[in-house]
Amino acid sequence: MDIQGEVAEGFEPVRDAFVRNFEVLGDRGAAVAVYRDGRRVVDLWAGTKDADGGGPWEARTAQVVRSATKGVAAAVPLLLHQRGLLDLDAPVGAYWPEFKAGGKDRTLVRDLLAHRAGVPALDRPLSPAEAVDGVSGARAVAGQQAFWEPGTEHGYHAQTYSWLLSELMLRVTGISIGAWLAREVTGPLGLDFWIGLPEAEAEAGRVGRVGPVEPPEPAGVLRTRPRRNVSQAYADPSSLTRRAFAAIAPLPDENAPEYRAAELPASAGIGTARALAGFYAALLGDTEDGARLFSPETAALASRELSSGPDRVLVVNTRFGPGYMLHGPASPLLSPSSFGHPGRGGSLAFADAEAGIGFGYVTNALAKSVTADPRPQSLIRALAASLSA
Repeated sequence: MDIQGEVAEGFEPVRDAFVRNFEVLGDRGAAVAVYRDGRRVVDLWAGTKDADGGGPWEARTAQVVRSATKGVAAAVPLLLHQRGLLDLDAPVGAYWPEFKAGGKDRTLVRDLLAHRAGVPALDRPLSPAEAVDGVSGARAVAGQQAFWEPGTEHGYHAQTYSWLLSELMLRVTGISIGAWLAREVTGPLGLDFWIGLPEAEAEAGRVGRVGPVEPPEPAGVLRTRPRRNVSQAYADPSSLTRRAFAAIAPLPDENAPEYRAAELPASAGIGTARALAGFYAALLGDTEDGARLFSPETAALASRELSSGPDRVLVVNTRFGPGYMLHGPASPLLSPSSFGHPGRGGSLAFADAEAGIGFGYVTNALAKSVTADPRPQSLIRALAASLSA
């Protein structure tokens, strides 16, 4: 395998693990980047830009990162909170009055961010066109009857998180979440990451900028070997698990221009591994130019547990902070100060304040696991070994 890029001295184990991902774990095209205390120490890419084998993966190849988008999007409400513009303990209905319907009047902003809002699915799934029209999604989640009393339990809002978060941010800021992110974060930092791919980048994608991913499979189809109760939940059309992941039906074409242009902060972000690693480094202030997005208090808030235990949707124990997925005891993530988000199929990005790490991994060879994909986990173990050597 022809690996491009470079690693700093001492981080060779990450390169070795990246090679193994292609030789043993089935990667086709992928990239990984790591910042340590403001310095980029890993920047590697290999394989093909297209999941079907077309074109080489290049230094600036971007990719759909699915739910790793949630971690980038979560910075928007936390930055607004940091600036005194959003109260996490206020009812969502204080900003978005229509959301009070369906037993959701006591839902707090922090409940929404931590997957405790009680609306992970819809009684009537949205069509792909409705999902991206900027109106139907917000109207649907606002009118949806809660599946449990908000704030009392948690369950992963896989798709509905897009419309929950984007509408709340629109009500608070007056502009779309993708536009706010570009204006306040990714644009000033020069990061190649978008929630809503601009037309200019879409045009560039036709000549090698953004690679296509594998087409989606129907909900319930898993190539991994989950525990029996998890497998059963995905296979049962009536389960909350199946319904949450099928809130858009039929599944949208993630390679379609209209999907990539849509501002869906749950699933449709597009970016590079460099951008993801640089973004999380900037949250901590660990960038080469000293830029810092989160105050120390906000960084601590990002890793603060708000939800834990049995997940009503994923049917395993999960932990969430305000918008970020937190690692469990068996994870190779580096410290309790870690916060980030995986993307279903493999992508992963996170920050570790204690270790001064910003990490990003993207791939076009999408597995069907939701969490704990062996490829990024292998890279993280190698990173941990490099740091402890």
